[in-house]
Amino acid sequence: MTQKKRYALVGTGSRAGMFVEAITKTYPEFAELVAFCDLSQTRMDFYNEQLVEQAGVGPLPTYLAADFDKMIEETKPDTVIVTTMDATHHQYIVRAMELGCDAISEKPMTTDIDRMKAIYDAIDRTGKSLRVTFNYRYAPAYTRFRELVMEGKVGRPLAVDFSWLLDTSHGADYFRRWHREKKNSGGLLVHKATHHFDLVNWWIDSYPKQVMAMGDLLFYGKENAEARGEHYSYNRYTGVPEAKDDPFALFLDDKQVYKRLYLDAEPETGYLRDRNVFGEPVTAEDTMNVSVRYENGVLLSYNLIAYSPWEGLRVAITGTKGRIELDVSENINHLQGDGAAKESKGAFKSARMRVYPMFGESYPVEIPVGEGGHGGADPVMLRQIFSPDPPYDKFHRAASHIDGAASILVGISANRSMETNCMVNVPDLFVLPKKTTEPAK
Repeated sequence: MTQKKRYALVGTGSRAGMFVEAITKTYPEFAELVAFCDLSQTRMDFYNEQLVEQAGVGPLPTYLAADFDKMIEETKPDTVIVTTMDATHHQYIVRAMELGCDAISEKPMTTDIDRMKAIYDAIDRTGKSLRVTFNYRYAPAYTRFRELVMEGKVGRPLAVDFSWLLDTSHGADYFRRWHREKKNSGGLLVHKATHHFDLVNWWIDSYPKQVMAMGDLLFYGKENAEARGEHYSYNRYTGVPEAKDDPFALFLDDKQVYKRLYLDAEPETGYLRDRNVFGEPVTAEDTMNVSVRYENGVLLSYNLIAYSPWEGLRVAITGTKGRIELDVSENINHLQGDGAAKESKGAFKSARMRVYPMFGESYPVEIPVGEGGHGGADPVMLRQIFSPDPPYDKFHRAASHIDGAASILVGISANRSMETNCMVNVPDLFVLPKKTTEPAK
């Protein structure tokens, strides 16, 4: 019988749920969740209640963040799953490794160069491993796109055009939460675009070399609202009568999970999950353009907007033998009922892929349909992580700390370029190892 792997989870916000469910419901024969760690006892208690009611497991031991070392000593996990605020990922990854554990981190791996170097140093010192959960790699549409490039449909890739639109439900949510302050998230070019830069790195099988970027806060924030003649008297939405008809409002008492994880935890954490997107402070950009030159010569043009009426992407790779285009709509109807924001993430609403040979007629490509979060990606990724014998993956989707670094280096370099109005040479910040197509261990 295969011995169960033991996992402890630090950071019990909403992103933790995917891992908790996978371990306790889908892979309980092979994996065991042994402890929760968080700043908030309220949040950990909520997850324990869910475990008892829905999975017949627990309650598990809980540890406040200051007792992280004690948790490792008492519960002896093999691996620590880190789903805390982005700017604190490195603290728990590094300490977990120093205490003898491997780590799994929610994306982004971390938010700046110093934190990234601390993680690399810990890996070198301890010999422990880090896996970064880039679930978009596992979405059937993006995997099929990778397969077409591997099959040589474009020949040698030369140029990538990539636009990602976040709508005024999902995109606005980054400006209600801690993500709106760059000191917490690195801005959307690190927090959100790490997904997209990782996809490009993976599709074209290369690492970034030079980065130029422009970006600004043009829609959200108090100053932009007032320039449009909009004035708000409230800094949050919940419990504010004046916000009743605000289309950007999120009311934490409307949804049990929000109430339990955030509203009830406010006395412990001081964290407001429902801040007014047109309030202060907002230091992250909402409109960004990035140009990247890769080690293999490919040029990327990337655009991210966080206030679109619809959500999705348009990406194309053009090479020596042709072009592949992919259009994905994740949300085509702006649904916000009763003043509460609706999640637009999940299965794709529509997707279209087409190959354009350099000489010859274009043709459509059938896209496999996936069920589950992030366009069907999450269940596939979780199987790769928690199954003791996952199937061989010819696409090499498992992402290591090297992949984690390669993706955030684009965003970190872009942030520096915006600050200095200069092109950034990535190796001046950090030298990545020579590119290999070997899958992450």
